[in-house]
Amino acid sequence: MSRVALSALLAVAAVLPNALVNAQDNPQATFPATPLASKHFAYPTGLPYQADSEHLIRGTQTGYNICNSTTENQDSLCQTSFLNALDDFCLWAPIKPNSLIADTEGEEVAWCTKPGRGTRLIPAGALKGVQFMRTPDYVQVVGFIDQSLINIQTGDFGGELDPHGADLRGNPLGGLVYSNAWSGNNDSFTQVIEWHNFMGGDAFCFKVCDPAGPNAANFCQHIYDRIGCAYNAPNNAQNGTFESCQGENQDFPGVYTTNGAVVTYTQPPESLGAISTMPYQPRVPASSNCVPFQSTALFAALATVTPSGSAAVSGSQTGSASGSSATGTRSGTGTGTAQNANQTTNDGSIVVMSGLVSVIGVVFSALFLS
Repeated sequence: MSRVALSALLAVAAVLPNALVNAQDNPQATFPATPLASKHFAYPTGLPYQADSEHLIRGTQTGYNICNSTTENQDSLCQTSFLNALDDFCLWAPIKPNSLIADTEGEEVAWCTKPGRGTRLIPAGALKGVQFMRTPDYVQVVGFIDQSLINIQTGDFGGELDPHGADLRGNPLGGLVYSNAWSGNNDSFTQVIEWHNFMGGDAFCFKVCDPAGPNAANFCQHIYDRIGCAYNAPNNAQNGTFESCQGENQDFPGVYTTNGAVVTYTQPPESLGAISTMPYQPRVPASSNCVPFQSTALFAALATVTPSGSAAVSGSQTGSASGSSATGTRSGTGTGTAQNANQTTNDGSIVVMSGLVSVIGVVFSALFLS
């Protein structure tokens, strides 16, 4: 081997490990150094300005995670969300009016039912019926909403938001979720590692799974983005009814029993067209101790809130911390609320490692994520 060829080969060998390990500095790379679901931040003192600080192929995180009174308005770009109770939860929804979930899944911001989180507030009258459910392994909120009031285009069947995504950066990028459901203290919040939120079809479901539970990833599965709330969060929520209940655990999404055999459903690829039939109907878990409420009492703080305009997205926005049943489908790993909703994408399904080595003629092939 010539001295020139040897020098070129050594140069490539030196560059290659850094190119793979330090992918967060490569706008052509897909995966972060650490998946979003593996990042842990104490609330509120441990929050970073942005949970996703990488500059990769999908760009950078749109909003911020440090949110307080300085960021609380209808143009907020806060991407820290909560699910605590019937009168205290947030939903992921777009920044700008008349948006499609499939086009904005990486950019959604938190819209909440009460002030004090540094987020946008869900406008008065948007919520048409909500059921909050506490089970041994998760809590969830399912309901009906005028989605146009939280910037989702009328008629959009939407998709799923979750902390994974095909590129492991989550949808939205850097979106964090917290709950006081397992802390025993309304002012103490636990980071939820596994969750899913289906939005669209004027309905929603948002489930957060106990991070100390052995089956959090199974109950908050994120691979069934095309079959929506009815299969991912079976429920008896009713339009016009606001109630808080206790309930049994559901079956794991996609898992059902037929003729005594336990079967796992495989969601077909979008290339095969809309899902028109299903081989099973999900079991709706039993509920008990349901307490009804009037929406005016639950969401009094929303009475003065009106729909937002479009927020200007810029790096200069900052915040500092001082201390019938609903159905759905599809997003990055899969999202949505209504069956047959379009699957959202995040350009993370194809991974191309590039820019390394024409000098020695090595070709890196594309990698694919299911």
